[in-house]
Amino acid sequence: MSYIVVVNPGILATPGTGMSFSGALTATVLVASSMTLLMGIYARLPFAVAPGMDLDAFFTFAIVLQSRVPWQTALGIVFWAGVLFLVVSATPLREHIALAIPPSLRAAAAAGIGLLLTFIGLRNAGLVVGDPTTLVRMGVLDHRAAFLLLAIVIAAVLMRRNNPLAFLAAISAVTALEWLLGYARPPQTLTSTPDFSSAFLALDIRGALRLALVPPMLAIMFTDLFDSLSTFIGVASAAGLTDADGRPINLRRGLIVDALATFTAGLAGSSPGTAYVESIAGIRMGGRSGRASIVTAFCFLPCFFLAPLAAAVPGDATAAVLILVGLSMFQSVATVDFAVLEEALPAFVTAVLIPLTLSITQGILWGFLLHALLRVAAGRWREVSVTLWLLAIVSAGLLILGH
Repeated sequence: MSYIVVVNPGILATPGTGMSFSGALTATVLVASSMTLLMGIYARLPFAVAPGMDLDAFFTFAIVLQSRVPWQTALGIVFWAGVLFLVVSATPLREHIALAIPPSLRAAAAAGIGLLLTFIGLRNAGLVVGDPTTLVRMGVLDHRAAFLLLAIVIAAVLMRRNNPLAFLAAISAVTALEWLLGYARPPQTLTSTPDFSSAFLALDIRGALRLALVPPMLAIMFTDLFDSLSTFIGVASAAGLTDADGRPINLRRGLIVDALATFTAGLAGSSPGTAYVESIAGIRMGGRSGRASIVTAFCFLPCFFLAPLAAAVPGDATAAVLILVGLSMFQSVATVDFAVLEEALPAFVTAVLIPLTLSITQGILWGFLLHALLRVAAGRWREVSVTLWLLAIVSAGLLILGH
């Protein structure tokens, strides 16, 4: 998962956001090292934590660039989302919300985020560009397209062999070629001191407490909740890290660390942190306790000093990683029953709205609302729990507020 040290600051420092690459890299490493260490010491689980690949795109493109929210205020939104997530994780409310959310909407949200990441990857590779008439169109095929294919092949071959360096190898190969062929410049120095002056504690906590910013705040909280529950349940089940009832061990502690990762990310100057599904690589290699996370946390520390090297990685070098991560997230759509209209339509709208509006918020809110309304229309209103009704009502209110 070390690819995140390059990919996350590259997304956060997209031109127009105003964020510093070095500051974002320092924040990324700070969140990854400290929260992975806490996961090992407090939760005693072999799960690594770092800023999530879906939420960094939402933070950058939907909140900062599209909604024109200053990045300092956006960090404040992340901070308050972490506070809400922490409250939810430390109380029974967590289980009520988790059980109330239909599996089809969880799968659709993951699929929509996968499409969003894929769109960003294709844009970074120049294959998709904006158009005033058709909104988007095919871009010019140049060296970036060739390098994208090469990176996908390298990553795919290594992934088929379960090599955990697949993503990093793809990024490194494209970067080296672009340096050699003159499409990008190698760094003048390989190391530097950590940058704690650009983004660390730069958040605007008070400015984030505006009614218009409540929808993205809740979207971050719910998406983080979905991500962490899916990771803990999926990876724990696959690795046998469950109790007699099939529940992941130390789930509550793991979710609390996950919530603290979002809270800490706002303070550090990054998009929200979450447990990584790539943790299964370490578990498959024998990591069964928190000691694996402690070792992983210390492995992140040298990355504090590699900002010049990471900054020299071209933006299109990470396109293949975004597409492949998007693919892995999109696969969840296969669990949706598209033969039943009241199941299919809310899931379909959720998955489609996320990439088309560049907003996880819109997808999730419309999904909750449509799920409840179509259940009533189909005569299945008794299947809608009180919690889901409340979520639908809140979603309607937030949609009205947001517009």
